[in-house]
Amino acid sequence: MFETTIMLKNFEAVKEFVDIANSKDYDIELMSGKYIVNAKSIMGIFSLDLTQPLNIIAYSDGSDGFLDEIAEYIYKPEENK
Repeated sequence: MFETTIMLKNFEAVKEFVDIANSKDYDIELMSGKYIVNAKSIMGIFSLDLTQPLNIIAYSDGSDGFLDEIAEYIYKPEENK
């Protein structure tokens, strides 16, 4: 299991992220505050506050390249000031 923080800024980013998540055979969750949704659900993701960074939990060791695939969505606070 590993965790990181991502930012999905627009519809296209959400769609691409969901496509990546759906290509994985393990569970991936997104958390925003007290809400947790399945990262493979586009409707679930749109129920979250996308103006804020989202915590991601992937139930994998990360050796399959998932982090590399989502690298463009990894939240970097210094870029968002």
